[in-house]
Amino acid sequence: MALGRELSVGEVARRAGVAVSTLHFYESKGLISSYRDSANHRRYHRDILRKISVIRIAQQAGIQLREIKEALSTIPNDKTVSPKDWERLSTNWRQQLNDRINQLTDLRDNLDTCIGCGCLSMKHCKLANPDDILGKDSPGPHIYHGEPLADFGKE
Repeated sequence: MALGRELSVGEVARRAGVAVSTLHFYESKGLISSYRDSANHRRYHRDILRKISVIRIAQQAGIQLREIKEALSTIPNDKTVSPKDWERLSTNWRQQLNDRINQLTDLRDNLDTCIGCGCLSMKHCKLANPDDILGKDSPGPHIYHGEPLADFGKE
């Protein structure tokens, strides 16, 4: 590392707008890395700031940490995330976001028809039982996310 190109953990936290504990967490998950100087202080290359920005943006978009780690593994630790890198990463995540937007739109648009009667086998329940899949076994309530319907809603 070139002299003057590294930052302390406190400097990175302040400049990236995250807590020091967040940096330690990212490091423990393999998202970023540091090295120890001769005084055994944790040091980061300045390029880490851009990686942290990518991590934070991806997290805000709902991308899972394992997927962020996988994406960042394609960029060497000592390399600045370039606009071309960002374009590649964001393109890969765009379809996931579009799928999630479509699922949320369906949820919003079909929420009134969901479990109002307590019967998940009704043909019009487009959320929990699309196309009356559970109704093929028998009429009446069945399961919801692996739990018996009788337990659904109990406190």
